[in-house]
Amino acid sequence: MHHPGSRTSVTTQAPVNQAETFADVFNAICDNIEITIRGKRDVIHLAVLSLIAEGHILLEDAPGVGKTSIGKALAASINATFGRVQFTPDLLPADVVGMTVWNRASGTFDFRPGPVFSNIVLADEINRASPKTQSALLEAMGERQVTVDGITHNLASPFMVIATQNPIEHEGTYPLPESQLDRFLMKISVGYPSRTAELEILDRHSDHAPELSPVVSATTINSLSRAARAIHVAPLLRGYIVDIAEATRRHHAIAFGMSPRAVLALQNASRVQAASVLRSYVTPDDIKALARNVIPHRLMVAPEAQIQGITALQIVDQILDAIPVPTGLGA
Repeated sequence: MHHPGSRTSVTTQAPVNQAETFADVFNAICDNIEITIRGKRDVIHLAVLSLIAEGHILLEDAPGVGKTSIGKALAASINATFGRVQFTPDLLPADVVGMTVWNRASGTFDFRPGPVFSNIVLADEINRASPKTQSALLEAMGERQVTVDGITHNLASPFMVIATQNPIEHEGTYPLPESQLDRFLMKISVGYPSRTAELEILDRHSDHAPELSPVVSATTINSLSRAARAIHVAPLLRGYIVDIAEATRRHHAIAFGMSPRAVLALQNASRVQAASVLRSYVTPDDIKALARNVIPHRLMVAPEAQIQGITALQIVDQILDAIPVPTGLGA
């Protein structure tokens, strides 16, 4: 990792259609975030990947492990706007998407946008809000626009929601239904830092937290997203993704398997993963590496399987082990 003082800057005008430049920009963003988020390169990688794949992420972990910091650092690294919503039972949809207010001076109704109009939106403790308010955010995530009083307003681009929930405290919460969870590209667990990383955190924050400078512009992310769509996915690999999806739908321990949206999500994420490591094509390893973050949260484990302690992640691992990996990939 480069020291912040010596890091080579990445120009926002770089020809991001080249694999080398894509990987350079991707790694520069990850390096920058790692200045403040220590020892979590894998989590940072998945967050940046999700942003470029035009997806949203759900972070489920204990308080204080850096969920908010990841969102702020990501926004700072790409010179993007950052909005935060603390979800509570009394939060209204208008508090998230905005509202129309009467302007006495002009004699007209003006739209006052909510925090969802930022590039990076942190939805903190999303499971504490009412289903109606959750739905307002999740609708914005899917449509990338909101309609208030009959007028449609487009959201920022790039746009990513980072939703958080505490896996331990369930009292007074409204769990997201599977249909809503399906809108998140990935579910990621941040986890506690290693001893070395935690000592480094104490050392770095003894005087003041380091401030991040942007390494690219927000518009560069849009260019990377377009470049990722050109990454080649061989027909055999598309078949492999569908095989995985069909296996989840047939599995005796799963009530609801992968949706077509989940199939597309796995392909999109795999394309960005390939580009991030200097490849112009997807491999089975790209798909397998991401499946454990892209698939499990979308599956509904049958009640009898839950009683036995079977988890969606265990089932995904079984499926990945059982399905033959394609060989002799051709165009």
